Amino acid sequence: MFSWFRRIAILTVVGIVGLCAAVIGAGLWLSAPAQTAIGAPPPDLNVEVVEFPSASGATIRGWFIAGQPGHGAVVLMHGVRANRLAMLRRARLLSAQGFAVLLFDLQAHGESTGARITFGHLEGRDAAAAVAFMRQRAPSERIGVIGSSLGGAAALLAPGDLHVDAMVLESVYPDIGSATANRINAVLGAPLGPLVSKPIARLFELLMAPILGASSSDLRPIDRMADINAPVLVIGGMSDTSTTPEETTAMFSRAQPPKYIWLIQGAGHVDAEQYGLEAYHARVFGFLSERLRRQ
Repeated sequence: MFSWFRRIAILTVVGIVGLCAAVIGAGLWLSAPAQTAIGAPPPDLNVEVVEFPSASGATIRGWFIAGQPGHGAVVLMHGVRANRLAMLRRARLLSAQGFAVLLFDLQAHGESTGARITFGHLEGRDAAAAVAFMRQRAPSERIGVIGSSLGGAAALLAPGDLHVDAMVLESVYPDIGSATANRINAVLGAPLGPLVSKPIARLFELLMAPILGASSSDLRPIDRMADINAPVLVIGGMSDTSTTPEETTAMFSRAQPPKYIWLIQGAGHVDAEQYGLEAYHARVFGFLSERLRRQ
């Protein structure tokens, strides 16, 4: 009897240790830097290669495109494990309409320095540095932000108010626990995913905090929605399994007016601009034009 109980206890401990090791390994892989060479700027745009320091400790690298006076300025913030190239089509369209544009690599992404992706914690400081850089380069312009997924979380988790005149948030997770659980659920599928996604996500939060330098309470963009002091447009995909429509609606509900929401039928995660360019042009660029252009 004793031997049987001892065997069960050993197997249980081994299982728990193995699960913890697997969660830590997955977390280290997900937070590993996504740095890569970007290459030369596109020849069809009058791009200035720029770099500036961030309070994250990183040197942030990107491209600045000057605009027409009075047409406004937009800072573009990409998603996780992406880089400024993911925002290039938006930059082209904005530049064609006269906006000044800054697209850059968040810390630990693209050509920016940084040791580890922190899901918005350090990236929030990059968002603040990018807006400050744009304000320096276009001091007379009203400034807007388009943040996609991690980029939107960074804009919300920035230390203090960004003091922008308009904000577009696309596919932004409400809290790190939900973001992790959704992705586990999507990978494992039914029926296993719904059973284990939340416990594993909670374990991930507990184990990754020392590595990321941030606790789960630091990674709750939804808690910052009410602090936005600018008109905000919240966008989500109705088929998004990473940030569900319900989570996008919850994010929207926390914001103060003026606020707007656009849930796109058929769109998944970070699909807004790719799913329907004409509709995106009308909704998003129309929203920014109305609030950034000086009459």
